[in-house]
Amino acid sequence: MGVREAKRERTRRTVQERALRLFLERGFDATTVAEVAEAADVSAMTVFRHFPTKEHLVLQDEYDPVIADRVRRRPAGEPLLRRIALSILDGLDDLPPDPHLLLARTRLILETPALRARVWENNHATQRVIAAALPDEDPFAVQVAASACLAAATTAMTRWAEGGGRLDLRTVMAEALEVIVQ
Repeated sequence: MGVREAKRERTRRTVQERALRLFLERGFDATTVAEVAEAADVSAMTVFRHFPTKEHLVLQDEYDPVIADRVRRRPAGEPLLRRIALSILDGLDDLPPDPHLLLARTRLILETPALRARVWENNHATQRVIAAALPDEDPFAVQVAASACLAAATTAMTRWAEGGGRLDLRTVMAEALEVIVQ
């Protein structure tokens, strides 16, 4: 990564972290993009350059490329559903190291109707990324398998967050994905 890209990534990460902190303190609806920009010491234009909507400040993550990479690296002969499920599960290893931030982000999504409504859009985007990583597979079969796996993963994340993060996320995720892979 070059200097420019590294600076851009640091700015993006700072904006998102400050936004999450403000949303947790004041509430998502009560916090403006201008307040996020001020807290991150950037302009509102910079915020929108990195995040096209306020909701993206919470929902955007770097997980899709991780899943795509893991899907591509799984054995080609592996059943499609299992290939996707294990890629999602193994991708947990690449989540940000701060489980408290992930828990706060997940709770914020669950508690905010505007964010919950956008989860479907996020899952649809993830389906497209998975399909692109499996160009030799039937696109409809990939979409169905990815949808099932993402629904199980979303259910696992909800259970984990509702339990206050006390359960082991990987264990909960494995249990949820096992239900559909059996």
